Amino acid sequence: MSKKPETNSIYDILEDDEEDILVTLTLEDDSEIECKILTIFELYEQDYIVLISLDENGEENADNEVCIFKYFEDKDGNPSLENIETEEEYEAAVDRFEELLDEAEWEELLEEDEE
Repeated sequence: MSKKPETNSIYDILEDDEEDILVTLTLEDDSEIECKILTIFELYEQDYIVLISLDENGEENADNEVCIFKYFEDKDGNPSLENIETEEEYEAAVDRFEELLDEAEWEELLEEDEE
């Protein structure tokens, strides 16, 4: 994963299963979980990444819970993630992600009306 995916909208990422980008997160107890990137978005000049964990069969977790992290790339394009430290920043990131979901649902409805 050397560069962040092109994300015009979250709908593009959610609907394009052939281009799923997977990452492995190492937790504090050194256990690992496989996650799919749903989107990367910018908010207040900071990038955030939204991940959904996958089960042992590579399917999205049943409760559809997502994780949101700060997202960075170094000068060589190597990605890194950091926890969001404050409740205010976390809430702002969640709110923006929910707006992206709403926009994607609206776009889907408009496309259905056009058919």
